[in-house]
Amino acid sequence: MKKTLISVAVLGAMSSAAFAQSNVTIYGIVDAGIVSERGGKAGNVTKLSSGVANASRIGFRGTEDLGGGLSAIFTLETGYRVDDGALDNSNNQLFNRQAFVGLRSNTAGTLTVGRQYTPWYNALAQVGDPFQAGLAGSAKNLFPANGINLRNSNSVVYQTPVFSGFSGEFFYGFGEQAESSAGRQLGAAVSYTNGGLNARIAYNNRNNDTATGLAPTIERGIGRNSLLAVNYDFNVAKAYFMYGQNKGLNSIAYANSTAYTTTAVPASQDSRDWLAGVQVPVAGKTGKIIASYMRVDDKEIANRDAHQWALGYMHDISKRTTGYISYAKITNKNGASYTVGGNTEAGTGDSAFNVGVRHSF
Repeated sequence: MKKTLISVAVLGAMSSAAFAQSNVTIYGIVDAGIVSERGGKAGNVTKLSSGVANASRIGFRGTEDLGGGLSAIFTLETGYRVDDGALDNSNNQLFNRQAFVGLRSNTAGTLTVGRQYTPWYNALAQVGDPFQAGLAGSAKNLFPANGINLRNSNSVVYQTPVFSGFSGEFFYGFGEQAESSAGRQLGAAVSYTNGGLNARIAYNNRNNDTATGLAPTIERGIGRNSLLAVNYDFNVAKAYFMYGQNKGLNSIAYANSTAYTTTAVPASQDSRDWLAGVQVPVAGKTGKIIASYMRVDDKEIANRDAHQWALGYMHDISKRTTGYISYAKITNKNGASYTVGGNTEAGTGDSAFNVGVRHSF
């Protein structure tokens, strides 16, 4: 009897230890809102949209303790639309948002491989945009945060540990073409955090060449994006600032290039962006007022400039549920084709109002 009890106790202890070493979490966001858009060639559009503040998603995140401060990690994340239940991408990818596996060391940093965000986009969404890339005021409306500037497949990412407030992030995306440099993407960021200050400098480099191996490489040049993103928490308010430079083919792309015309408007290959914004906590810090102003300065002859102002409010109904409301207006110049969208959708016109709810689990 004693031997049986001892055996059960040992097995229970081993089971608990194994459970403590491995952990898998299911997480997600369900976000939906009513969106009213104005100013596009489609006229006034009112619709139910998914992913207004944050893209609706479901994901699986796991870690395994390998000992000695080393862990194996993975993330698999897919986006979906609440309005109709479909995947939120045209390519029908199962894990279109993130899919990576790697190792994390307490002393050496983190190395991951797969489909991942670029350091440039992380700087914009995590540091520089008071709307955090969502709602009608999203910085994605004017800053070039789409396509592979946002995330890329076939990538390797290394993140350093934090040293005296400094940390780094390095990104390499394989082009997987006959010429090794064709289609590849390079990115890097340096961050600094100290008290209320959070600052990050990020860079993205995209090789637009194509090489099939059956014909000479088609040389299309390099697209480059650099970004300075800063926020400072004064407790009574948090101030935000961003400045970006974009040069070369595909350094920017209109999210909706035919919003106002039947012919696609060509994107600039030389532009500057800047943003100033603020978050103000209210209602005992359960709510926050958000505002921003941003501008695009096109350096090409076409001079397709634009500016946007935006105002929003988010209120924490509970720990996991948030209600939101926002409005933004873009002024396009000389035929520019910037539109007011949200986190997931590009938008159809130069102004938009949205109201909705986000639940996290």
